[in-house]
Amino acid sequence: MLNIILLILIAPFLPVFMYGSLSSGANQPTTNKTSQVLGASQQKQEISTGEKKQAQPFSTHNFLSFDTASHSGFMPIRKDNYSDIKIWARSSVVIDVDSGTLLHYDNGRKRTQIASLTKLMTATLTLEKVKNLNETVTISKRALQVDGTVVGCPTSIFCNDERLHVGEKISVRSLLTAMLLDSANDAATQLGIYMAGTPEKFVKMMNAKARSLGLQDTHFCTPSGLEIDGHASECYSSAYDIARIAANSLKYKLIWQIMRTKKAQVSSLDHKYVHNLKNTDKLLSQMPNCIGGKTGFTPLAGHSLLLGAIDKTKKHRIIAVILNDPNRWTDMKKLISWTFANYRWQ
Repeated sequence: MLNIILLILIAPFLPVFMYGSLSSGANQPTTNKTSQVLGASQQKQEISTGEKKQAQPFSTHNFLSFDTASHSGFMPIRKDNYSDIKIWARSSVVIDVDSGTLLHYDNGRKRTQIASLTKLMTATLTLEKVKNLNETVTISKRALQVDGTVVGCPTSIFCNDERLHVGEKISVRSLLTAMLLDSANDAATQLGIYMAGTPEKFVKMMNAKARSLGLQDTHFCTPSGLEIDGHASECYSSAYDIARIAANSLKYKLIWQIMRTKKAQVSSLDHKYVHNLKNTDKLLSQMPNCIGGKTGFTPLAGHSLLLGAIDKTKKHRIIAVILNDPNRWTDMKKLISWTFANYRWQ
């Protein structure tokens, strides 16, 4: 009988003992509300061995360390018929933008190469540091020495349009468009050089910004997301950190306007060179509720995808990130559909 009485007395405090506080450092939702929306994969603590060594307990994360100025006052709540989801991605996360609440989590803090999803941080710093996007940039030889996708060449061995040229004068806005739409590594590298003098100095700015956002599982190596030979293990982020970078970038409308544009054309300031750009995100034409996205691929990172989406009421935005998924297009559609089918906002 004494044991039963003690259990009744301590039962209300068990959630705190098990999960810790979710409200430190920001205007957080209450623990009770948040505990209803953490993905079942996270609740099962499906965290890799590598994460256990590097990550803090998941319940101590500050979910709202990115900009929450547009907080709608609504909280996502699991529907009664909630069911979990499993996709092919090695790691994946879905967050509610306005509250910062995790809606899906599977190995979300696994550190891994992220390829061109890196460019979202480069874009964020461009909007933060360059006040006039019509400023003139002169294309350097250093920027054109990068591998992989570049302006005019969708792969390192196939070119089907006009490339950037050494000495070409072009606007910051045009390079930003080429980087996000075409996933052009030369455009990303040139933006880094323009803002910091060298790609290496710009990377220091990127990592400083990551620290200011409280990202604990991120270390950038290049403005483009290309790994550095012999140091690939030092180039990493996580699905969770990328989602937070994306949520923070939503305050820059131009970034997402570009990312949901299917095609564009930019030119040198003297109009000598014209560059045709095509969005690498195949889901733009397949998902009417998509508000923009970014693709990523290197042999080490695998196929990855970041996507923003909005619900039918046009009030609630989510960010989904899937990393290293050979089935990324189908899995992303499945994940977005699952999220809105399993949650309601109130």
